[in-house]
Amino acid sequence: MRKTTTSTAPVLDVRALNRATLARQLLLERSRRTALDAVAHLVGLQAQNVRPPYYALAARLDGFTPGELSAAMAAREAVRIVTMRSTIHTHTADDCLTLRPFVQPAREREIQVFRKRLTGVDLDRLASIVRELVEEEPRTMQQLREALSARWPDADPQALAIAARCRLPLVQVTPRGLWGESGRVALTTAEHWLGRSAGDTPDAKTVVRRCLAAFGPASVKDMQTWAGLTRLRPVFERLRPELVVFRDENGAELFDLPDALRPDPGTPAPPRFLPEFDNLLLSHADRSRVVPPEHRGRNWQGNIAYRTLLVDGFLAGLWALGDDALVVEPFGELGARQREEVVAEAERMLAVLHPGASYDIRFGTVRPA
Repeated sequence: MRKTTTSTAPVLDVRALNRATLARQLLLERSRRTALDAVAHLVGLQAQNVRPPYYALAARLDGFTPGELSAAMAAREAVRIVTMRSTIHTHTADDCLTLRPFVQPAREREIQVFRKRLTGVDLDRLASIVRELVEEEPRTMQQLREALSARWPDADPQALAIAARCRLPLVQVTPRGLWGESGRVALTTAEHWLGRSAGDTPDAKTVVRRCLAAFGPASVKDMQTWAGLTRLRPVFERLRPELVVFRDENGAELFDLPDALRPDPGTPAPPRFLPEFDNLLLSHADRSRVVPPEHRGRNWQGNIAYRTLLVDGFLAGLWALGDDALVVEPFGELGARQREEVVAEAERMLAVLHPGASYDIRFGTVRPA
């Protein structure tokens, strides 16, 4: 079979990439998957805050209720843990135990950023002490800072706690992360919480295939952005015979699974309300497949990410939920039909996540660029 090179690979324009990515992300058409199956398919959900995973699933699943994900977390079938991009994700128990070792090289690099603030610290000893502490009972980061500072008074307390989080797979125990419940962030090891060992680090080719299934077609840089890792080109080269190759309009090489969904670019894309930090907006080096160039950076301000609205598959505005109203702030004028579809989607989302509550749905002024 003739080898496809970048120069001969078919071109996927922005709309083709958009529709393919939305289909993989379960945002083009809602899925009947269970919450746990969806979390596995999506290789985790960004979860710096408690609510985003619930909003993410409400946008993607037909029949979802918040109690479904809460029940999985209470049963220790899903957990909150720092993985990709050094951020908290909600993962299935299986992925927690395998993906965390896969991204460990990134955690080791993170420690090096703080190495000058870890004077005299034996990191292996630190990990051993922390494991004993958190497996005795779940501990907060403040408690870890205090305990470790007593042993290494010359080191920076925050750097000590970060080193502990990087060296060990520390999960947030429930009730933290449960819908409608409050709880401080308390940590223990994944092995202790789940009652089984992490096992072997997964084959890199397996993780690449899963990333493509959820975020493809994707470039090597996209995969590296998603995982927070470097030097993944050799993995793609080993997989090349099993993949199909495309290029984007700028000539970048894109890889994909042969049988993956790549819908017609003209396929309608309904409005979707996404939470802050949704992986759709964070997992590609080139985000133009979802974020038009004129809207780049508009869903962020400093370290704060806003909840986002998709219209026709692309970032089209922000939204906020107050005590009595859901307010949509579009980036441009929406037509009458688009406004009707946005309102219908808002009503559906509110009925799923806030049943019995009464909210007005309002359109704010168009946000200037």
